[in-house]
Amino acid sequence: MNSNIRPREATVTDVAKAAKVSKATAARALGDYGSVSEAVRERVLQAAAELGYHPNALARSMNTGRSNTIGVLIGDIENPYFGLATRGISDTARSHGYDVILANTGESVDAEVDAVRILMDKRVDGLIVSPASARDTKHLEAAANAGRPIVLLDRRLPGLGLDTVEVNMRELSRRATEDLLEAGHRSVGFISTLEVQAERYARGMELNMSSVADRIDGLLTAFDDAGLDFNTDWIRLNARGAEDIAFKVRQLLEMPDAPTAIVASDSVVGLSVLLAIRELGLSIPQDVSFMMFDDLPWTSLISPPVSVISQPAHDMGIHAAQTLIARLEGVPLAQREHVLQGQVVRRQSVGTPSRSEIEPLSTN
Repeated sequence: MNSNIRPREATVTDVAKAAKVSKATAARALGDYGSVSEAVRERVLQAAAELGYHPNALARSMNTGRSNTIGVLIGDIENPYFGLATRGISDTARSHGYDVILANTGESVDAEVDAVRILMDKRVDGLIVSPASARDTKHLEAAANAGRPIVLLDRRLPGLGLDTVEVNMRELSRRATEDLLEAGHRSVGFISTLEVQAERYARGMELNMSSVADRIDGLLTAFDDAGLDFNTDWIRLNARGAEDIAFKVRQLLEMPDAPTAIVASDSVVGLSVLLAIRELGLSIPQDVSFMMFDDLPWTSLISPPVSVISQPAHDMGIHAAQTLIARLEGVPLAQREHVLQGQVVRRQSVGTPSRSEIEPLSTN
């Protein structure tokens, strides 16, 4: 006998035969829909257990109209922020009887469009999405119009009327910048991976991601409120990987009015900024102060501990899942926008301004 031959899986017909009921009755008992007596249901479930029967999720969803599955689309699976949020989503969904299918878009609209199509084909009941673009949203509109509730995580899409779970980012960024100003800094750099067409950021530029736009807006607002000028060349977007981030750090620190403090838009960028500063032979905070968005365990363990803008990522995931499940189960919700509170955590990576000279970039 060939041991590599896969044994045939039990079917609804097998279960029906073992339980001595019709196939239709077995299907109703297994799918928990329609009218089946409790005695018959128990007999069918016992037969299914003895045969090792596993229900076909797609077939069940076609019968019931529900798959008890949630689709989750995140921008970057390597970003610990999204890992924490996804854990909150997954734990909450499981506790309510829902499975989760996770898709990583890499902040690509095309990848997001494909993922939404695939998840819709798999008949997910609803979606939790960190949208890659605030402009290219037709695929999300189509999904919502097809009856799939959608909850946006971390980012807004104005005009669509979708549930949104985010943090008070603009206020957090303003408060963090005020801390830097109170420490004496009058020039603050900001680095983000957000892709824009222009080579340089300019005030009033329409950005494709609300979370980054809020970070920048809070930074500019703090300078404006203090009556201080802000050089928009201190903002560097389009950061593509560690080498490019290091290049941008060096560009910033070579400016005539070089930033005396640098803020990283997330922990992935933050690690690269820290490495770049070290490779330049500079010290934090003696030569340049540093802050970043997201509070991870390592930020309090390195020397000096890093000042951070902390977001409750895990709680945001929980709230997003709870909101979506409430929509799926017809629970009335009074609001569409759900704003959680973060905090600025002050540690030792911010000091009084000082600048060390570094070699200019090679012209080769």
